[in-house]
Amino acid sequence: MRIDAHQHFWKYAPTTHGWINDEMAVIRRDFLPNDLEPILSKHSIDGTVAVQADESIHETEFLLSLSEKHAFIKAVIGWIDLRSPQIHDQLAYFKKFRKLVGFRCIMQGQPDEAYLNNEIFIKNVVLLKDFDYTYDLLVYHHQLPSLLKFIEKIPENRLILDHIGKPDIKAKNYSKWKENIFELAQHPGIYCKLSGMITEANYSTWKYDDIVPYMDAVGEAFGAERICFGSDWPVCLVAGNYDKMIGVVEKWASQLNQKDYNQLFGLNTSRFYNI
Repeated sequence: MRIDAHQHFWKYAPTTHGWINDEMAVIRRDFLPNDLEPILSKHSIDGTVAVQADESIHETEFLLSLSEKHAFIKAVIGWIDLRSPQIHDQLAYFKKFRKLVGFRCIMQGQPDEAYLNNEIFIKNVVLLKDFDYTYDLLVYHHQLPSLLKFIEKIPENRLILDHIGKPDIKAKNYSKWKENIFELAQHPGIYCKLSGMITEANYSTWKYDDIVPYMDAVGEAFGAERICFGSDWPVCLVAGNYDKMIGVVEKWASQLNQKDYNQLFGLNTSRFYNI
């Protein structure tokens, strides 16, 4: 089974999706399963993991409702208030939804006190493992040192790094990011998504060779057993399209043997999210 480990759906609203700035205006519209399904078929993608883009319970319910109607949505990464002292009952409630496999909060760009150094948040992330939920790690590259301290406090959780830690590909900042990635990969419970890379480069002038060093580093650090392809559709449209995003990863993956290629394009995602 070929699986896209990271994509989004939304009904666009300026208040909800304020992060979509003028430079990203091409994605200021609705994106729903009927828009994605023919693209997946074109690339022989059998299923996807739908990931939250808004921090609300409504978002989680919205994605779950779509997953009930569209079989290709194999798993949902929802949102829940992991800074709430009353979280246990909510986690127990959501266990009845088979396709809800984990959660994510928007840690990128937030001060450490909001998430990475927040005692209640850390305690609740630890609690996820008791319910067999995963947690997606979303940070900018400059937050990786704080993320390293954070994961030391949650050693038993199943974690996956979104968008290879959002390196500054546009400015070609590489060395410190690579150092942090290799340190992060020392924790065997962490996987990494080869996703979101073209949107960290220059939207209009990026080329394959700009992305290769970052994929090489992730492949070396995590190994073929802990990397997953993700399109980050529809966000990838700001710097190209689905074809270009999957093309970058497939070209890089042409060096892999068939076993490792299959792991990257589905087996690892299935294993990590228990699909």
